Amino acid sequence: MMNQLQRRVLLAVVCILPLSPGRQVSAEDDPEYRWIEVTMDAAFAARDGAGALTYKDKMWLLGGWNPSDKVHFPRICNNEVWSSEDGADWTLVKPNTFLDQTFDPTSDWEGRHTAGYVVYKDKMWIVGGDVNQGHYQDDVWNSDDGEDWTFVNEGRPVPWGPRALHYTLVHDGKIWVIGGQTMPAFGGGEEKFYRDVWTTTDGVEWEQVEPEEPYWSARGMIGNNAVFKDRIWILGGGTYDTPTTPKRNFYNDVWSSPDGVKWERHTEAAPWFPRQYHEVAVFDDRLWVMEGYNVEGGNRNDVWHSADGVNWTEVPDTPWKPRHAASVFVYDGGLWMVAGNNMQPDAWKLVRVE
Repeated sequence: MMNQLQRRVLLAVVCILPLSPGRQVSAEDDPEYRWIEVTMDAAFAARDGAGALTYKDKMWLLGGWNPSDKVHFPRICNNEVWSSEDGADWTLVKPNTFLDQTFDPTSDWEGRHTAGYVVYKDKMWIVGGDVNQGHYQDDVWNSDDGEDWTFVNEGRPVPWGPRALHYTLVHDGKIWVIGGQTMPAFGGGEEKFYRDVWTTTDGVEWEQVEPEEPYWSARGMIGNNAVFKDRIWILGGGTYDTPTTPKRNFYNDVWSSPDGVKWERHTEAAPWFPRQYHEVAVFDDRLWVMEGYNVEGGNRNDVWHSADGVNWTEVPDTPWKPRHAASVFVYDGGLWMVAGNNMQPDAWKLVRVE
């Protein structure tokens, strides 16, 4: 039998034990959400890693990856641009020009996926790219209509290359590129896993920000972005395998910073499973973490939200198939999940239940 002091000590220990990954945290006043199936057969071909931007009252889908579809992706990725006002009907704004070796990479952007995509200074921007063409894409492009694109840094490669799988966002009037890595098996060169931070106001001149320890470990593979309460948020992520580092890393820690210099770790292990190739967003005044990949279990379809980055609630009964590298939009009063590695051109909308 425990005496009163022993019971108090045991209770104190239980109260400070960290939550294990996968355990749901919720509050009675958490809002309820539901998914609406918008379409299972959009006009665009199935793909993952396509850029997702909300711009001029439309959703815009940029490029993507599907090496098994040689009709729409003759070179692994394409550079199509699609737009939609309702998620059901999609219009091809710019057809794929990335067809063969005659392609001129100064006249249009090479096909790519999991690049950096932001809306900045009233234009859509593509920042960097992948390595599926055997080289690193260190270019920056922008457009105000999705059809005609300007090669912003022509002849002036970004100073933070070579890199892929970086995290890209807009904060404090600047475009930010954070983390990422090299992929020697695809693009050659030296293995590097980055934990650095870069900013620009024009896509040409870049300034390196020097984070102060402690801050997040080297990583990338975080889709979309999260800027919340005037802070940059890093939610999980990981590293891709390389010939010399064959084991991937998967994270579920949560960090934020107001300036890219001073970082705060809100939790070492959020209740959602460690993951990479997932999507993050800010919707309904909350942070969101959705789907993704882990070597244990493969693709995922869980959806989590938090008002503070510490306490997380899982949305139950996700109706769409597990996937990673989806395209996520915050648009028309909802949070949208479109396509991804489920390789189906579907579109779903999450709304708050009033």
